[in-house]
Amino acid sequence: MERPLLVYTTFPDAATALSIGEALVRARLVACVNVLPDMQSVYSWKGTVERATEVVAILKSREGLAEALGAALKERHPYETPIILHLPVAGADPDTAAWIREETSGRT
Repeated sequence: MERPLLVYTTFPDAATALSIGEALVRARLVACVNVLPDMQSVYSWKGTVERATEVVAILKSREGLAEALGAALKERHPYETPIILHLPVAGADPDTAAWIREETSGRT
């Protein structure tokens, strides 16, 4: 049986994360998006150390949608190089896994 997949990404603000998250839910690429506001980031970008306030988004999907979800996220994302990290799920409650599969049904 296909396993759930968590995708970690960041956005510049909650409004952007929620808007893109809703589009991905409506497209049935994800069952849910959790948005965690006010993360402080320090990162290297094009040779410079930067600081920013961002939001984290954790997307709940399934492994078979990883490629389509990544493409849809890149298409909508405001960052030049968005962070898209696939976090494989070693195990899941059967009801949770079934809900994710049901909410992303109709997709390959």
